[in-house]
Amino acid sequence: MRIYYDLHIHSALSPCADDDMTPCNIVHMAHIKGLDAIAVTDHNCAKNVRAAIKVGEQVGVTVIAGMEITTAEEVHVLAYFPTADAAEKADAVIRGTLPPMKNRADIFGRQLILDENDALIGEDDALLMSASSLSIDEVFSLVRGLGGATVPAHIDRTSFSILSNLGFIPDSLGVGTVEISAAADLSRILESHPELQKHQILTSSDAHQLGAISEPIHAIEILHNKPCEIISKFI
Repeated sequence: MRIYYDLHIHSALSPCADDDMTPCNIVHMAHIKGLDAIAVTDHNCAKNVRAAIKVGEQVGVTVIAGMEITTAEEVHVLAYFPTADAAEKADAVIRGTLPPMKNRADIFGRQLILDENDALIGEDDALLMSASSLSIDEVFSLVRGLGGATVPAHIDRTSFSILSNLGFIPDSLGVGTVEISAAADLSRILESHPELQKHQILTSSDAHQLGAISEPIHAIEILHNKPCEIISKFI
């Protein structure tokens, strides 16, 4: 079956996202737009994924528990997990590797933790926009150890990407899939980096506002629209 996806969406837990990027709003917008599967991928945190998964089960949209982890090299890596439990275990590990600095909501934005009814549970006080002390190798190892898949994010960008910060994709990482931005010119990227032709390439929105969530444009073929099967495509 063909499923339409957007696997890079930030909720209101990410300080750079709008406060109306709540679990209910995200999932219902994805449903209205005709998406079959989405991933909630907040910066260095997974505290809103369980709520989004519950809403997705009610609406009929598959929600993958995810994170966008910033490595010690300041490379953004999308981490996709088979369950909310696995994502929350990764969250706990990453939390211990962030610098001991508090978020400044007046500067960076609020970091809202919400339930499946969009009720405010609390606010995360860590500086989630900062980098973990884990290297990219350690992040890949952590995610894979929890049954997840790792995908270097927005590799076309001039900052916070594996190509801009490292200059190449180390073979030792065993990267099978990479992500490009929705506005990226794939042909130009492949001209500059022909080695990427051996990788599967995802295109997602990196949405921080509801209107930026993808239309049903990008699709993958899969037998069943289940998180484990989707994740297995990226390993």
